[in-house]
This record gives sequence, C-alpha cells and structure tokens, in this order.
Amino acid sequence: MKLIKYSLGMLVTMLVFITSCTDFVDPRIPYSTFDTGAYLRTVARTSDTFNFFDLGNSKFDITVEAVDAENGATVESVEVRVRRRRLIPGVGLEYIPVGTGTTVNDVLVKTLSASDFASTTESKFLRAGIVVTSAETLSALGLTQSQINGGDVFEFRLKMTDKSGRVFNDVNASADIKGGAFYASPFLYNVSVVCPTALAGTYEFTSSEMSSPFGSCPGTITGTVTFTAIAGTTSYGVSDATFGFWDCYGDTFGGNVRLNDACGSLSFSGSDKYGDTYTFNFISVSPAELVFTWVNTSAETGRVVLKSNAGKPWPPGLR
Repeated sequence: MKLIKYSLGMLVTMLVFITSCTDFVDPRIPYSTFDTGAYLRTVARTSDTFNFFDLGNSKFDITVEAVDAENGATVESVEVRVRRRRLIPGVGLEYIPVGTGTTVNDVLVKTLSASDFASTTESKFLRAGIVVTSAETLSALGLTQSQINGGDVFEFRLKMTDKSGRVFNDVNASADIKGGAFYASPFLYNVSVVCPTALAGTYEFTSSEMSSPFGSCPGTITGTVTFTAIAGTTSYGVSDATFGFWDCYGDTFGGNVRLNDACGSLSFSGSDKYGDTYTFNFISVSPAELVFTWVNTSAETGRVVLKSNAGKPWPPGLR
C-alpha cells in the first residue's frame, strides 16, 4: 500500500514538474485541412483605427509573434492584404475591390519576409511589427482621402506562408485560432475610420443679426455657452441654443437642444421649452473661430461667432 501511494505521489510530482517547466508549443494547431502548423499571435495593437480628421497621420500598427514548432523559424512570408467595406443604408455592404458572392477580393499592400521576424527578450517566439499607413492603404486600393467617409472599415488580412509552402489565413484557421484568447490570431483586423469628437466645454460667443417675428435685437451680444457631452453619443447638451438672443426678451433659455457632431458635420436636434426645433447653418471655421447661423421654427435667428478655448483649436473638419 505504501509503495502504491509512493508511486502515485511520484507520478503527480513528475506531472506537475513537467507542466510547470515546459513552455507551451502546441504541435497540434487546429486548421481545417491540417493539424500541425503555425499562427501569428497578436501581442500588441498600437493603432487599429484611422482618424477621419487626421488621415495623413493614421496607420494600422500591430505586433505579432510567429508560433510554430521552431519558435517562428518556419515562416517564409506574410502578405498584408486589404479591402474597404462600407455600409450603404437600404442597400447593404459595398466593397472595394468589388467582391463576387462569398469570394473575398482584396489587394496586396505589404509583404513581410522571414528576416522581418526577430528575437526579443519578451518571448522565445520571433516577432515582427506590421505597420501600414493610411496613405499606403489608399494607394493600394486606388482611393483618395476625399473618397473616405467616417464609418468606413478597412479589412486587413494576413496570409502567412511557411517554408513548406503551406498557407495560413482567416479562411482555413479554426474558430479557436481566430477567436480564442490564447491563440489571439484572427488573421483579419477591421480598422474603422473613426471621428473623434471633443467639443465639450464652455465657449465665449458673439451674437449678431438677431431677429424674429417678435422683434429684433440690434447690435451684438456677448456671453458664454456650455456644451455638455452626452455619454455614449457624439452629441452635446446646449445651455443656450439662442446664444443670448432671448436675453433681449428678458427670457431665459430652457429645453433639450443638442449639438450633434457626425464626423464633423454639425447639426441641432431636440427642442426648447416652447417646443421649437433648431437648424444649424455652417458658415466657416478657423482654429480660433467657428461661425454659423441658427434658426428655429418660430423664425427666430442669429449669427454666432464662437471662440475656441486656449490650447484647443476648432477641428478643421467641422462643417
């Protein structure tokens, strides 16, 4: 009995020792057509969006490590391919290059060779950085910045070939490889064109050309207005959508008027305390001043020059 217990104890100890001392290399990597291969574990996503307002400096930037039986040495090349996806309301998805059926048509934008993968102190697997600028992306697709909309998506696909000529990509990889937290190797990265908005704050304004069926307000009015960010949206509550005009009546503004920023396209929504809605009419923008007129459904109107705050110029893409 003691011998059995001793033997079992030794077996458990050996298993623990082996498990704790063995750095993981899984010889069975689940692909659809073979079970031994390689994958590209994503270890860093430095940039996976394009800024609509700063496309010139936007880039797709990730770091991957090649995991295989030789610690990454079986990698021959990695193609970086791309296509643009756009959702057309009422129509569906539109792709450039145009796809046919379930076929994925994309274009080559960059190729990494085995020499691009190098050893690091963080891992025993070879790593490589993949950086594709927006300019490289648009050039490969034959597009210009003027053809890009907020909400567009660039689908970057990795196509890895090993020294045996086998291809690894998002088509033959299993769900475990593409979506599993351990493998972290989607081979497909959706890079969205985003429109950051940061208009919250209190601003100085000068109002002029104010009029309404109830009378005019000669000269100019100066004051401040506050835009309050509404969580989960790109909209802002407006403290005074008349920008001081109601002061001429001895009235105070109230209601729920919002300023909406849709990738730089500004508009009003909601209504004031009397139920009137507002229209925003853009005139011009400079780093120091945003100029526009407003009009509501009671035919009240005014022209506003809104000053930017120190160190926070108006975004050039506002319109």
